[in-house]
Amino acid sequence: MLARFDKRWLCVELPATEYREAWDLQVSIVDARKDRSIDTNVVLLLEHPPVFTIGNRGGLDNLRVSRGFLAKAGIGVIQVQRGGNITFHGPGQLIMYPIIDLHSPRQTVTDYVENLEEVMLRTASDWGIKAERNSANRGIWVGNNKLGSVGIAVRHGISFHGMAFNVNLSLEPFGWINPCGLQDTGTTSMAQELSHKVSMDQVRNSVKRHVEALFGVELVMTSLAELQGHLKS
Repeated sequence: MLARFDKRWLCVELPATEYREAWDLQVSIVDARKDRSIDTNVVLLLEHPPVFTIGNRGGLDNLRVSRGFLAKAGIGVIQVQRGGNITFHGPGQLIMYPIIDLHSPRQTVTDYVENLEEVMLRTASDWGIKAERNSANRGIWVGNNKLGSVGIAVRHGISFHGMAFNVNLSLEPFGWINPCGLQDTGTTSMAQELSHKVSMDQVRNSVKRHVEALFGVELVMTSLAELQGHLKS
């Protein structure tokens, strides 16, 4: 068993990872947190190949193109166990999946979600982008355009899923849906706001720094192989 360090969370940076593969990994970590074979929180940072995901509030009615169109484009549609409606994930979007025992940071679900939003707000601010919350929908916005999304699930008091922050991804697929079930809204990215691409490595580092500051923890970098070794033990 890993020693418990409430102030030290493991962090794994992954290459581009298929959505279902990342989902299975999260569930394995949730189970390991529940049986205490891993006794510390874990943060996964990654990007996904193109995929639409649908949350607990549904969302197929907000898909504005046919499933056949998406099949030809090679983009799947997956029902997932998280809050929210339909959204798009793709290369150039930074995904952070914290697998967090909510008793450890002693936060309510609302506090936790607001902290995830704050991580994105502060990261955007590092590049001079003024984003804000919107009472109509969780996440962060620049005007009427969504820059980052939050959607979590909680099992046995352990939160998983997390946030999706639009850095350099193509915004075209968002035109094929009503993002998050909202009409008359748009989507933006850091690259769109700045008129140039942004280093994903720099954004990852900024996100990690703000996670440490907001949650009062140290992120301890580890490898997927080392993490999986504990999942099997």
